Amino acid sequence: MSNTKKGITVAGSLIADIFYEIDTYPNQGFLTTVRSTSLNIGGTGNMILDLAKFDKDLKVKVCAIIGKDNGGKHLQKVLSQFPNIDTENVTIEENSSVTLVMNAADTKQRTFFFVPEASDKFGMDYIDWDKIDTKIFQLEYLLLMKKVDSPDEEYGTHGARILAEAKKRGMITSIDVVSEQSDRAKNIVKAAFKYTDICCINESEAEAVTGVEITKDGVVLEEKAFEAIEKIKELGVSKWIVIHAPKCGYGYDCETGERFTVPSLNLPEGYIKGSTGAGDAYCSGILYGAHEDKTLEGAMKFARASAACSLSENNGTDGMRSADKVIALEKEFGELEL
Repeated sequence: MSNTKKGITVAGSLIADIFYEIDTYPNQGFLTTVRSTSLNIGGTGNMILDLAKFDKDLKVKVCAIIGKDNGGKHLQKVLSQFPNIDTENVTIEENSSVTLVMNAADTKQRTFFFVPEASDKFGMDYIDWDKIDTKIFQLEYLLLMKKVDSPDEEYGTHGARILAEAKKRGMITSIDVVSEQSDRAKNIVKAAFKYTDICCINESEAEAVTGVEITKDGVVLEEKAFEAIEKIKELGVSKWIVIHAPKCGYGYDCETGERFTVPSLNLPEGYIKGSTGAGDAYCSGILYGAHEDKTLEGAMKFARASAACSLSENNGTDGMRSADKVIALEKEFGELEL
């Protein structure tokens, strides 16, 4: 995947997360107790901070819209703490996108309530290509941005048009999607696949996009995962395809035809404090591996350790570490037995 460009652009939904620590997620009509609240960076912010923490010399360019409100001011403050984050292509308008994140103490699972605002406006008009000329262009999240997901007569969707333009400019393109319970995924994400080099999604997202039932009784079936990967390849993804799940990652190198099954790390009891941002951390690891010209298997091993770092703290980014420390953690714990 080597080319002469450097850096990674992360474009899309930059979100202010209002994080609620709750005892449990209640059934409809019942009550739970909120133990604490905090304001954090979310959406693409998780990936942006992860990448910036991996390597202080890695230029991470941000392409997004934020608001003039408190959420937007908080996002600006957080991003400004990292000299290697370039916000020259961040537009400030009206209201920020906000996610209300409910993190249940008993299950460690989180539930999201999303207020779109700026996210729905983002599109080609907000991209200054001269300011984000990098090795990799990451667009996220499909199914979360109204303009990006809108139909396009030539490309299928506006998001596909954006990815096609990035490819024309010599960038490696990558996408991520949200886990949404709808039938939109098949058309919206499939259009983007034609112009995507790297696709890293979780098992539920892969099921929604391909129609292949990957899980049975909560367990991912390896051959079904690779069946879904084959469908994604047929739809146009050209370099790496990765499906990540809590216990394992499944990868396919479209250029060499190699398959990889990389189990998650065997983390000790009590290690996991929260799962918010773990998927973003895994995808960040894949992108960093691509940027550093690792093999897909090497990128997946780095990605599983990146996710493990994220799981060590409640929010999406506090647990992330520099690349050398991520690698050290990868060596510290053994693999899960599948």
